[in-house]
Amino acid sequence: MVELTRLDGRTFYINPHQIEYVELNPDTTLIMLSGKRLVIREDYQTLFERIIAYRREIGLFRNEE
Repeated sequence: MVELTRLDGRTFYINPHQIEYVELNPDTTLIMLSGKRLVIREDYQTLFERIIAYRREIGLFRNEE
């Protein structure tokens, strides 16, 4: 799971494999496979780095490199 922050400052955790796509308008908005939209404080680069770290932690990159 990846830790993220809502605009009101509360933290939450998300399974990054459930993200369908990301919009930058100007806030970073995650559109989930369910259609739910989540607006987060983190910028895209931070989100990207956390997803990469999570995937390395669970061992997915061994099959992708």
